[in-house]
Amino acid sequence: MVCYLSKSYKEVNSAGSKAKMDIERIMEDLGFRNVGLRQALFSNAVIAYFYTLFSVLKGIFCLHKDDVLVLQYPLKKYYSFICNAAHWKGCKVITVIHDLGSFRRKRLTVEQEIARLNHSDYVIAHNKKMKGWLENHGCKALLGTLGIFDYLSSTMASAPEPSETFRVLYAGGLSLRKNAFLYEVGKYIHSSCRFSLYGNGFELENAAGKEFFDYMGFVSSDDLIAGAQGDFGLVWDGASVSSCTGDFGEYLQYNNPHKTSLYIRCNLPVIIWNKAALADFVRENGVGLCLDSLEDLDATLAALTPEQYQTMKRNVVAVSDRLAGGGFFTQAVMDAIETLKKERNDC
Repeated sequence: MVCYLSKSYKEVNSAGSKAKMDIERIMEDLGFRNVGLRQALFSNAVIAYFYTLFSVLKGIFCLHKDDVLVLQYPLKKYYSFICNAAHWKGCKVITVIHDLGSFRRKRLTVEQEIARLNHSDYVIAHNKKMKGWLENHGCKALLGTLGIFDYLSSTMASAPEPSETFRVLYAGGLSLRKNAFLYEVGKYIHSSCRFSLYGNGFELENAAGKEFFDYMGFVSSDDLIAGAQGDFGLVWDGASVSSCTGDFGEYLQYNNPHKTSLYIRCNLPVIIWNKAALADFVRENGVGLCLDSLEDLDATLAALTPEQYQTMKRNVVAVSDRLAGGGFFTQAVMDAIETLKKERNDC
């Protein structure tokens, strides 16, 4: 039997919670068995801690020999314990990576992270770049890739009227501390685009070229899908417009930002840093533009023909349908199960 372990979450709308809750729902739809407690939402940290603890203990008790257990990583202090208990009961463990603590948050050393992941039998990395990083740093588990995170929502994307200039949508942290590039990019905009910003904390008065910005404030993901005011979604991080720098920029070379999936579910082609790991996905699927620098944004959009844009839009709709149906995780986890089954039969 293929099993998974549900847990408590603080909120629905954060990227981390949304991605994990979506994967739980996909596993439920696939007929996998939740061996833990039911999925729950708790804002109280103490209640959430004990709820997840009891879910872990129940899950271990309910596992049977030859079960396959799918875990979502990180699982804080429980991960190694659960893997060891599952192996003691004769089970295999598949791990789906959401975040690596040894990167931007620096909560673990690389050695500690790899040691944890080596408790798993099979690890689903975000993409080929992350898979290569894990292999190069000593991960001994079998490795596969997700491709991109799915994004479940029954909301239909809007079809806004075309505008004279391209509107570049950015959703996320808008403060000067987190994304200083937003306060500089206006210097390089002339007439080919303007920005629609969704999120909290944008200081419009401090932004260069503020006349090119429309600050929309925070909206829920479903509301954004239903009414996104944009023609492209921007995936960029850090202080610089010329590249993605610092811890966030380095991490972009290996991870799959969840906002990329949100943009595609809004039926928006993506603009992404050329060295980002997901740039390969964008190129291969024809769903956007890859730039070395945002200094080139205005000129790149000015040169884009209506036919090229409509081709990207059609490709985006096809990928969006697959994201809405959980197609990428389904493929990744079924590949993992098949690989473990073949390995067991070969022994």
